[in-house]
Amino acid sequence: THCVSGCVCPHNQVLDGKGGCIAPEDCPCVHNGNSYSPGESIRVGCNNCTCRNRKWHCSEEPCLETCSVYGDGHYTTFDGKRFDFEGDCEYVLVQNYCGQQGMNQGTFRVITENIPCGTTGTTCSKSIKVFLGVSIFFNKFDGHSDVIQRTPGGKMPFQIRSMGIYLVVDTTVGLILMWDKKTSIFIKLSPSFQGHICGLCGNYDGNGNNDFTTRSQSVVGNLLEFANSWKVSSSCPNANRTKDPCTANPYRKAWAQKQCSIITSDVFAKCHSQVEPNEYYQACVDDACACDTGGDCECFCTAVAAYAQACNELDICISWRTPSICPLFCDYYN
Repeated sequence: THCVSGCVCPHNQVLDGKGGCIAPEDCPCVHNGNSYSPGESIRVGCNNCTCRNRKWHCSEEPCLETCSVYGDGHYTTFDGKRFDFEGDCEYVLVQNYCGQQGMNQGTFRVITENIPCGTTGTTCSKSIKVFLGVSIFFNKFDGHSDVIQRTPGGKMPFQIRSMGIYLVVDTTVGLILMWDKKTSIFIKLSPSFQGHICGLCGNYDGNGNNDFTTRSQSVVGNLLEFANSWKVSSSCPNANRTKDPCTANPYRKAWAQKQCSIITSDVFAKCHSQVEPNEYYQACVDDACACDTGGDCECFCTAVAAYAQACNELDICISWRTPSICPLFCDYYN
């Protein structure tokens, strides 16, 4: 229906913003600046939301949250706190062995081993161990994985499958681990563990401000004090801040900035309003500068893939790989 007499709508109708009139119940819903017509659905986290009568009506399924580690020590906790940490040791990523009583009641622990991956002192996650009761699952940087200890006489508490470039470990305790067999690790946890875990992935209580909780359960403001407390072995030296890799390798800086600009380019435009790109871009530049002992493209590709994965978590799928930018042999992986 068109508006009349200077764009005044008839009774019980409203302007639609396009020079026409519609019934109020036919007005669109808005999400992140985009308009959706009545009946249209979107996915928010793990829930479906449908536009009805100008409001979103969403399912209320509990969603698994994700902790990620990639490249040269880039961490994002379950509560969304981002930090960079480079230490040459084994570290507890997440466990529910917390506090004096929890040490005897925990059901899982995930440990990552970091080793130097460049001449600037940067370190990358090169292997990962998953402890589930008395079962131990072990992955190594070369893509090799093993069950090195089994539950005696019982069913294994996890299943292993491949999903694209990722090796996925599905456990029976509410933990899912995804690993690209290189330096990217994504850990998903059931909401039942909220507030009951600890480690470099934080405490999963919905508040990122207290994620720097040490092994002794003290909340600290110093990143190094927090991260060093989660060393598996006390014989490892405490990590100190390393110098900026692009300052150490200035000849790589321009190349790194040019390559990583794909993250802030139009290629990822539809994700920019959902996932802040600048921190991922800077992490990409740092990694591309730091990887000066081989694997130039691998470090860059891993950094871009981490941003693509963050977008994918919100159901924003970006086709960013090309024959000249981080190609995959899709037929093989499919």
